[in-house]
Amino acid sequence: MRSKLFVPGSRPELFAKALASQADAVSFDLEDSVVDARKGEARQAVRDLLLSDAAMASGKTLIVRINPWGSAHAAADLRAVALPALHMVNLAKPASPAEVVAVASALDDAEAANAVNRPIGLLLNIESPRALRQAHELAGAHARVLGLQLGLGDLFEPLAVSRRDAHAVAHALFRLRLAAGEAGLWACDSAFTDLHDMAAFRAEAEQARALGFVGKSCIHPSQVALANQVFSPTASEIAGALAVAAAADQAAAAGRGAYVVAGKVIDAPFEQRARAVIASATRLGLL
Repeated sequence: MRSKLFVPGSRPELFAKALASQADAVSFDLEDSVVDARKGEARQAVRDLLLSDAAMASGKTLIVRINPWGSAHAAADLRAVALPALHMVNLAKPASPAEVVAVASALDDAEAANAVNRPIGLLLNIESPRALRQAHELAGAHARVLGLQLGLGDLFEPLAVSRRDAHAVAHALFRLRLAAGEAGLWACDSAFTDLHDMAAFRAEAEQARALGFVGKSCIHPSQVALANQVFSPTASEIAGALAVAAAADQAAAAGRGAYVVAGKVIDAPFEQRARAVIASATRLGLL
């Protein structure tokens, strides 16, 4: 999921364009981008979209960000959108591991009510100091949790932390990536709100990729191509991964646990990473 494009649930005129975009995933938002007076309208619009043939045929990962659990809207959001076309519920502002378990239980009921026979995953937004501190506990709270997503706007703005401070961004990214890694999950980078500064978008995306993030949230279609480029394996990376995999196969046949490729000593962790690169390149049609 190199790119995840946010679309306000109250803007159904944008849905078809989002599904036709190059984004790997589309996240329909029922939270921050929808005012209270239009929550019900947005919920119905997203439900109608998920029930459509276009959603089922899109080939994209479809996500809905619901309102914070315990709000006046979250339970209704979940019941409305837990449908066969949905892949993940994006939970805004999770307050505790117990809350994640409660949402997972509610998903059980919603899936049963809506004849969903494939488990819908949870993507948790980590966007408060408490959530970042508890990120590893939130990640491991339930088997439905597939990934963590950093929300730097909600995390930094109330604390007056500069988004342009690369050290602050790196610290938050690294903490989140380790928390996700401890639980065996992937991590997705935050959205970047300055639509006119593509150089800064790229720099932040490259920083996230270097820390093992799988992709970046996008709030405008103009950001999608750049996210896809940054989070795709390069030709050099693919060639290196193929060389490691070939050497690993030879070493295994010879009973060796460590070996040298291009002057570097390689063992199991490096092989694991190489095979992940090959799998990603194959999935993206680069091999």
